[in-house]
Amino acid sequence: MQEDIRAAMERDPAARSAWEVFFLYPGLHALWWHRIAHFFYRHRCYFTARLISQVNRFFTQIEIHPGATIGRRFFIDHGAGVVIGETSEIGDDVLMYQGVVLGGTTLAKKKRHPTICNQVVIGSRAIILGAITIGEGARIGSGSVVIKSVPPGATVVGVPGRIVEEQREARIDLDHSRLPDPVAEAIRLVLAEQDKLEDRIIKLEESAGLTAPENELKPLESKVKQEFDPKYDI
Repeated sequence: MQEDIRAAMERDPAARSAWEVFFLYPGLHALWWHRIAHFFYRHRCYFTARLISQVNRFFTQIEIHPGATIGRRFFIDHGAGVVIGETSEIGDDVLMYQGVVLGGTTLAKKKRHPTICNQVVIGSRAIILGAITIGEGARIGSGSVVIKSVPPGATVVGVPGRIVEEQREARIDLDHSRLPDPVAEAIRLVLAEQDKLEDRIIKLEESAGLTAPENELKPLESKVKQEFDPKYDI
């Protein structure tokens, strides 16, 4: 429990004291109650295990199936709305934010939930489905839907999840909001290519002695460019 409290204080700058974390952090309470439920589950006391997990869910708004396997120093920040399925496996030093779902994709009684390796960061409302593996040190962006395994150190964003960064140092990174945006990058490339084409057309019209009509969409185009590239001067 002391190890869990230290992990929470290291990862949450809002934590003021160990007593505050001990009494007021539902993510830790959910983890501690899960360990008790998991003990009964391993000893085939399934009803007792599910009863404890149901009480845990009622008080913390975090649903962890008693069959899930969770490593050391696991921390759920804020926690509300988290769902962790029966055959989920979570390694050490994993950081998870509110609304995350580790779900299954089959009704078969087999391994059907994700395996989360050590030092993974999962952003708020991310959904990870199926018996896939999230490699060590990976980052899952907020709101992403991941249905394929992720290699170690990779960064995943989007729906469905796309790998936007292949390798990085395996460490807990609280600044998970600064993730690459492949859609915005594609739009920036299209806008840049459009500017080049417009310049070529203007030069062709000038060489032919033609007067180009005023572009009525120019103000709107400038706003769009500013939205996707703050460095653009409107």
